Amino acid sequence: MTGVPQDAFEDAAQILRCALNGDSAAVADTFDAVVSRVGVVGAWDVAWCLAATMVGQVPPGGAWTLEFPEIDDARYDKRWVARFVSAYVNGDFPTGEALFGAAIADGRLPDCLLALAGSTVATLRHRAA
Repeated sequence: MTGVPQDAFEDAAQILRCALNGDSAAVADTFDAVVSRVGVVGAWDVAWCLAATMVGQVPPGGAWTLEFPEIDDARYDKRWVARFVSAYVNGDFPTGEALFGAAIADGRLPDCLLALAGSTVATLRHRAA
């Protein structure tokens, strides 16, 4: 991942440690600290790092479609995570930014970021099993 500041990787690692320990308050506090330190763009960078961690190596070439059965019936934060990860996989920065902006406008970004951290941890645990 190019263009992402080193601090974002460190913050993402801290968020994952907290999420792996089941400490959602610490996850939220870390995201808040990032926003306080570098603004919403910092939260974007950390979210992009979490998506990268969840997805792993993306094979080169073509557009990718991720299957999320019944996604339209899912909660806002779960739909957001699925669409954000899909944007990451496709390198679709404009869609990722639009999703981020919509979550901010809807007052749902904290819920979405917590869901992203939780989904990333669930994926890591699934891979390890």
